Amino acid sequence: MSASAPSMFGAAAQQTAARLGLRMGRPNLDAFADTLLELARADRNVIAVTGDSRGSGKLTPFGQALPRQIVEIGIAEQNLVGVAAGLASAGKNVFAVSPACFLTARALEQIKNDVAYSDNPVTLVGISAGVSYGALGTTHHSLHDFAALRAINNLTIIAPADNFEARAAVQAAAAMSRPLYLRFGKAPLYDLPAAPFAVGRARILREGRDVAFIASGETVIHALLAAAWLEAKQDLQCRVLSMPAIKPLDNETVQQCARECRAVVTVEEHMVFGGLGEACASVIAQAGVNCRFKIVGIPDEYTVTGSQADIFRHYGVGMEGLAQSALELLKP
Repeated sequence: MSASAPSMFGAAAQQTAARLGLRMGRPNLDAFADTLLELARADRNVIAVTGDSRGSGKLTPFGQALPRQIVEIGIAEQNLVGVAAGLASAGKNVFAVSPACFLTARALEQIKNDVAYSDNPVTLVGISAGVSYGALGTTHHSLHDFAALRAINNLTIIAPADNFEARAAVQAAAAMSRPLYLRFGKAPLYDLPAAPFAVGRARILREGRDVAFIASGETVIHALLAAAWLEAKQDLQCRVLSMPAIKPLDNETVQQCARECRAVVTVEEHMVFGGLGEACASVIAQAGVNCRFKIVGIPDEYTVTGSQADIFRHYGVGMEGLAQSALELLKP
């Protein structure tokens, strides 16, 4: 029997979360699966298409409850996207579910042409995203998906940060009737402080004018904990933004952070090239705003071998690493 994976949250992070009164939620995939089943029970046109990922996508209960609303393609991601696009063109509300690393690499041409260019309202669901696969390594990590998909016109990109965002994003995807990519990891996550959700708008979780943390997906909680640690240990007031939509980006709020705060740190479970950080940097630079700025993510290398938690800590994506990045950025 293999040992359990290390917790995403060390002792200090757990203590900080307890001090903030945060409650541990479920993996976002659970919230996704429950919400999709609710939508499908109410609307027979909601269809799940899977690529041998019914179990890993938490869709086994969906298949048992609504066997006529799920299509199993097998390990054939290009076919998966093509079938999903065909169903969408026939009026179905389609959620195409497959591991993010394969969905956004093997089927990139189909995403570009069959979904986005053809304007078929498919919700592409990348599961086990980022470095969720841990020690399976670079072949199974999706550190390219934001970069590749941001370059495709007519495609919304959303990475939920907690169960609330996951549920809201699935509901929004079902209602939007447009090409969309949803990205989910596997780790249980703390529930974030309440803030409104809208596609294309940041959620402001904490106010401050020393450092602004702009984060997406499963990194948001680590940014929030870093901000709380910096307040307790360094008397710094840090703003924390959850940026669910990588595209369309909330340009206005990004610029506001750059103008009002002493420094900006972006955080993402993605390569430092082509993702949230470079999107924010472009917005800030083109607005002519001068601020101290740092992108925290995975550098230009094959990741170290280890669990998701190991990889986060190694690259400074956890609470302690983010706090240190902020302090270094504020040095005279």
